[in-house]
Amino acid sequence: MPGSLEGRYIKLEVIGGKNLKVPSKRTPAGIYISINVDSRRRWKSANRVLSSDETVAWGNTVTLSLDASPELSVEIWASFEFNGTLGNGEVVGKLEISWDALLDHDEPLDIFFPPVRGVHPSLELKAAVLHPCDNHDSAVFDSIVDCEIARETDSGHERLATYVTSKTVSHLNDAVQHFQLVLDQCPVGHPDRAGALTNLAWARLEGYIQDDLQDIDGITCLFREALALCPPGHPDHPLSIYRLIKALTWCYSKENSTAVYIQECVQLCCNLLSLCPEGTYLRSILADGVDYVIRECNKLPIDASDEGIHLQQVVLELCPLGNEHRPKTLDKLTWALSSRFEQCGSIDDLDECIQRGREVVSLCSEEHSERAIYLNNLGLSLWTRFNHQGNSHDLNEAIYLLEEALRLCPVGHDIRDSSLNNLGNALFSRFNRHGDVNDINRAISFHREALTLRPPGNPYRDYTLNNLANALKSRYDKFDVSKDLDEAIDLFRDALQLRPRGHPHHHQALHNLSMVLCSRFTQTQKNEDVEEAIQLCQESLEAVPSLHSDRYFSYLWLQEAYLSRYSVQGKSADLSFAVENFRLASRHPTQGFPFRIQTAWSWVIAAEQHDHASALEAYITFFDLLDRHLASRSSAISRREAATAFHGAQSLPVDAASCAIYRNDLRRAVELLEQGRGQQWSLASRLRTPLEDLESANPNLAHKFSELSKCLSETQGPAVSTDRVAVDRAETQFRKLTEQWGAVIAEIRNLKGFSRFLLPSSYEDLQAAARHGPVIILVASQYSCSAIIVPMSGDPHHVPLLSITLTDLQNLKDRFARAIRHASIMSPKVPRNDLIVLLRTVWDNIMLPIVNVLQHDLKLKHQSRIWLCPTAAFTSIPLHAAHPFQTKADRSKEPCLEDLYICSYTPTLSALARSRQMMKKHVPPSFVAIGQGQPGAGKSKELLAVDSEIEFVRKLVPAMANRTTISGDAATRIGALQALQDNNWVHLACHGKQDREQPYNSHFVMKDEPITLLDIMEKDIPHAEFAFLSACHTAVGDEETPDEVIHLAAGLQFSGFKSVIGTLWEVDDAVAKHVVKAFYENMFKDLEDGDVMDCTKAAWALNRATHSVKTKVPLEQRMVFIHVGV
Repeated sequence: MPGSLEGRYIKLEVIGGKNLKVPSKRTPAGIYISINVDSRRRWKSANRVLSSDETVAWGNTVTLSLDASPELSVEIWASFEFNGTLGNGEVVGKLEISWDALLDHDEPLDIFFPPVRGVHPSLELKAAVLHPCDNHDSAVFDSIVDCEIARETDSGHERLATYVTSKTVSHLNDAVQHFQLVLDQCPVGHPDRAGALTNLAWARLEGYIQDDLQDIDGITCLFREALALCPPGHPDHPLSIYRLIKALTWCYSKENSTAVYIQECVQLCCNLLSLCPEGTYLRSILADGVDYVIRECNKLPIDASDEGIHLQQVVLELCPLGNEHRPKTLDKLTWALSSRFEQCGSIDDLDECIQRGREVVSLCSEEHSERAIYLNNLGLSLWTRFNHQGNSHDLNEAIYLLEEALRLCPVGHDIRDSSLNNLGNALFSRFNRHGDVNDINRAISFHREALTLRPPGNPYRDYTLNNLANALKSRYDKFDVSKDLDEAIDLFRDALQLRPRGHPHHHQALHNLSMVLCSRFTQTQKNEDVEEAIQLCQESLEAVPSLHSDRYFSYLWLQEAYLSRYSVQGKSADLSFAVENFRLASRHPTQGFPFRIQTAWSWVIAAEQHDHASALEAYITFFDLLDRHLASRSSAISRREAATAFHGAQSLPVDAASCAIYRNDLRRAVELLEQGRGQQWSLASRLRTPLEDLESANPNLAHKFSELSKCLSETQGPAVSTDRVAVDRAETQFRKLTEQWGAVIAEIRNLKGFSRFLLPSSYEDLQAAARHGPVIILVASQYSCSAIIVPMSGDPHHVPLLSITLTDLQNLKDRFARAIRHASIMSPKVPRNDLIVLLRTVWDNIMLPIVNVLQHDLKLKHQSRIWLCPTAAFTSIPLHAAHPFQTKADRSKEPCLEDLYICSYTPTLSALARSRQMMKKHVPPSFVAIGQGQPGAGKSKELLAVDSEIEFVRKLVPAMANRTTISGDAATRIGALQALQDNNWVHLACHGKQDREQPYNSHFVMKDEPITLLDIMEKDIPHAEFAFLSACHTAVGDEETPDEVIHLAAGLQFSGFKSVIGTLWEVDDAVAKHVVKAFYENMFKDLEDGDVMDCTKAAWALNRATHSVKTKVPLEQRMVFIHVGV
């Protein structure tokens, strides 16, 4: 090197370091470089965080005088506090090197230090001589501090590092002594107390790990105090958390696995992960700790408490997608959620359980060793939700998954017994729903095989005994095979022995045995069976908490026992006890709606059978539960499916009315009919409730209610979907919105004057439907047939229909269907004798008694408006066409119903009242005529008269209306729906199709795709006024649920059309056009400029039209048209 370096300056750049291991293995807060300038001063680099690959990048530069530093003395230090280190820390390496050695290299030079834990730490340096003209930055040097705290701390670090490598206890004792002296000099409030606490705690933890020291509680206390002194935001906060985690995990592993330690680690790990950037050393070493914490947490017993589930959810946060522990962690969470559901009955828990279970299955390939377990668990959860909510999709999916699981569990597989057990239970449930004997036989077969795999001594034998007995009891109920019942009793007794007092399922064993003993009592009438059954149920109630979902079954079988004993012995007290337990079971809040609805229905049957005073209460309970059950479904189709699941219960609205009539409570009869009928429309209309009064009283609540109603309408679940995950998500979202919506309704009901907001309508509310004429409700019940006339004011009138029964109505309905079919192939000139006979029967046995009351009691004037509200079998009979077909003595004809009054129909009183309420505002008329006589190929036959019908309708509509027509290729689904939305008067001429299997799929045929009833229901057209449906089957209801009145005309009324002309059967467009023409001629007769097009004239116009075309149109094509609405 040329020339002397004396008096010169060196610019030294500390670029970075590698293999920076700490001798004591302790995790550093940072690594820094120290260069000794002279005996009193040194230069320190920045304190940098160690990277995951044990490297540090500094990029610090210092200018050194060669006079002061004849050679480079460099040290690498690990600090354990990020800011304001206590002492120097722990030495990683020391090295002296001549300047000549550095300056010989133009490029950066790696210098290597003595090995630490098997590798050589290194630094990358670059040195350059500064010329006299260069600017010499003055470096800031630290004075080498020589104080007792620093000396003792550094000595402690040195002795601890020696202990870690040598395991000599004296070195540990020395380190502890040094650190204790430092802590003694850092009292509470001292800025270095956190560091002093940590150093002492760490030294003692190292001794604890090597079994050289005890008192782990004292160690964790020191770490906790240090963490408290380094709160969130403090630079040493993350490392303080890590140190506490380290102590707690060692404590957990050595102190008999005390769960509280590992549970605390979970939350600490979760907190720490968010504070550790990827790529840092702390993050990399934390991974092993987190891995250990997850594994150990997943070994803990299932904890269904709120705290336990929260803990498991936090563990799941530690397992992102791709983590090997995520499936196991998810599965553990599903078990906890399922257990909490059993204890508390919250459907949210079960929904989350299924959601998590689906994810577990999706994460496991076909070959995964635990796929069968996860399939079983998911299937079991879906089966449980089916039992709680009654959705058949859940049951079908459960069986599919459980069958797949059993396929993965051949003979000899560890969980074949569980798989057989679960599939047997699901098949048992499907048998109870659909009655397929193959299901119950398979279930019994599976349970028998499972029992052989669970011999005496197996911890799960009691479950299989119980399940096999249940299946045998169910088969006995269906096929009355007494040996099945006897075997079930023996099995339940065996199960009870395995579930003694104190067993978590003791109560189940008690009420199950009670159930079969009660069945045997009914068969043999041996008093000891029913006495034991009652005693067992009472014991089961004592054994289970008040909100446990299984308490429902104890109430259920206790009422069964009392009712059975009453049936044999006739003691009125037993009937009272049975009714009280019906009441308790049907109102048990943590049991699912399907079971409770079934119980309320059984209560109705028992109360009617024994003429008990609680019958009306039972009906009300049934309707309330069904309403709440249907409200939880997110689509119209799923609501109908839920309603039809209760086979035979469709008659309950009319039976309830009959019961109230029997008790001379006509107002209650009207209320119950309205509450029980048309629930689909009632539920949907709640989301479209007019809010003028509420907006005046409380605008904020009105806005909240309106927004939530809108959200609920927009969150309607898919009508049909094969994506069960999406369906679950939609159902859960819908339910949560429903809960929020319900909370707002509760707030509204607290307002003065709104206490009955959206509650079932009272008679006074419903009477608004009769403001312009009486409403005649026709009740067709198995107990009696009658009519209730709701007048414009005052109490309702009862008209017993003594000459007709429900069976007569069914026969009449079938005869009408045959007569209409026969008439359709007859020549127009041939008399319709079959129809005449039937219409005379309708007049004599049904309408004449009603007309007598209208004329003599209500003094109703000739040609007044009346509204017919038929129920059950009455919905399929053309009541408006009732005719005596008699001649008076003066040879004049006896008047028929339509001679006397202007007849309209209404699906429910609420629907009519709602239409009246919406008629407050008048908007300029806009009329659209939509015709589709040439649908796409293969859709329907061509309707030749449609185009001419559309043309003459357009001409008959007054010029005051904005008139448009849509036909041919323009009459598409989207085009027609838009026209419905944009116009307030509509004439629709096309094919109408009734779907008897799924009435919501009933539709109008367009050029491309049909307009379904669901499409119409989704429209909200409050300005709409009138629709004429010149199509077939537009006012024909649902055969399975006739009282729901689900048809196209009702759908248009719901969407906003106040007045609708619909059809009861097939329309012959060649002759029906005469009715259409006559209708519009009468509708707009004498209308002059300045007059208003009035949709309330539609019923009168239809009445006039059918009278005027008698000579042109055969009887069945005049009767086919009916008016619905105002």
